[in-house]
Amino acid sequence: MFRALLSVGGFTLLSRATGFLRDIVMASILGRGMLSDAFMVAFRLPNHFRTIFAEGAYNAAFVPLYSSLKGDSARAFSRNMLGWQIIIQVVLLVVALIAMPWVVAALAPGFTERPEQMALAVELTRITFAYLLCVAIVTHLGGMLNAEQKFWAAAAAPICLNLAMAASLTVAFIYPTAAHAAAWGVFAGGLAEVVLLVVAARAVGLPVVPIWPKLTEDVRLFAGRFGPAALGAAGVQISLLADTMLASFLAVGELTSLYYADRVNQLPMGVVGVALGTVLLPEISRSLAAGDEAKAARSFNRATEIGLLLTLPCLATFLAFPDAIMAGLFARGAFDIEAAQAAAGVLVAYGAGLPAFVLLRTVTPLFHARGDTRTPVIATVTSIVLNLSVKLALIVGLSFGAVGLALGTSIGAWLNLAILGVIATSRGFLKLDERLTVGGPRIIGAAAYSALVAWLVAAPLDAALSGVTVLRAEIYLALLGVTALLSYGVALIGFGWKR
Repeated sequence: MFRALLSVGGFTLLSRATGFLRDIVMASILGRGMLSDAFMVAFRLPNHFRTIFAEGAYNAAFVPLYSSLKGDSARAFSRNMLGWQIIIQVVLLVVALIAMPWVVAALAPGFTERPEQMALAVELTRITFAYLLCVAIVTHLGGMLNAEQKFWAAAAAPICLNLAMAASLTVAFIYPTAAHAAAWGVFAGGLAEVVLLVVAARAVGLPVVPIWPKLTEDVRLFAGRFGPAALGAAGVQISLLADTMLASFLAVGELTSLYYADRVNQLPMGVVGVALGTVLLPEISRSLAAGDEAKAARSFNRATEIGLLLTLPCLATFLAFPDAIMAGLFARGAFDIEAAQAAAGVLVAYGAGLPAFVLLRTVTPLFHARGDTRTPVIATVTSIVLNLSVKLALIVGLSFGAVGLALGTSIGAWLNLAILGVIATSRGFLKLDERLTVGGPRIIGAAAYSALVAWLVAAPLDAALSGVTVLRAEIYLALLGVTALLSYGVALIGFGWKR
């Protein structure tokens, strides 16, 4: 499992690195304003549908079923499901293209008060929505490769999107606006992802040609599991859709602040959370199929420990020096220091939920690997009620703006995790071993210590760099990061944590 985690984590880290390159280019060219807000809506819509109908929900239903089949049966099931994916996504694409003005108006109702921005958002979303068809194919092929323990291609696929968007933005002058350049980059990136996954699947002899979809018994079983999983994913996305809808009523630029803060928060979520979830589901599925409950429990405990070990220092930096993070990464070109400071407050609010988001990736597979896609839906729906209530209170009652949206999302993640944890424990398949119960608090203590050290040295370090004029923000961020990392390592040793 650890070798697979390194493979997925390594490519995911490279993906996130290229993602930051893309966002740095995008921030400097798009800035924070009407164009960037319109593109954020256009980029969010296909990603909402991707998360609901592809990726998590699809893999939760497809991977265990595919893993339980052998030889020709598995290949026939895979080709049949690929046919279903393509047909359904094409129909959805055609409907969406026709109904896009109404879809965007529903997603960002605040834009209706700014007709120019609404028209631009509709035009951009029509360009980006085709990405959904591409990612549906990528998700299917990636799930099949993951089930065969070939993890690198699916983890590397987002690199294609990042590079395509960055490349398109660098020649933004040939498009009507920089927002159009970003939108066409999304579409080009989707096509590149499909090519990569097709080549990777063919290289190991897996089927990549669909058949005309048939309603077989395996498909019925898949649908029975996919429905609840999709509802669960939809629950999370409803929360994010609510963010977009509410943010469209806020001041210009708030959507952009949400985006860039979320991008930083997504780095550990993507590298750690996605890697854990990707590897853990087939790992537990195989263990349970072999009747080895003890191995499944060990896999869960080690994945949870790794999640805490790699996530908590990131949370520490988000809390200790968020301004330095946003300024060092994005404050250049059209994205000024004021924009970076606005996004820093949102980063703190998102960071508060970071451990919960990552640990959900280790707890949820305990249910999915057992064919239970319904329980996570119950937990998600319950958390959404509180999530939306908190957001409305923070925005309307306390005028917290984008910070309130992010904080409500974090609170919802913690509630979701708590519900799933209680249910899994009561059913007897969430058992914390001694290594985790002893080592976990030590990891928490080390992260808290690193945050304190970084916070204490921030002001003196800032003063020491007062005479630096070139790359000052970047140097300041790098030194703070190294300080926090070294402090974390020293504290882990001092508190007696052992690998």
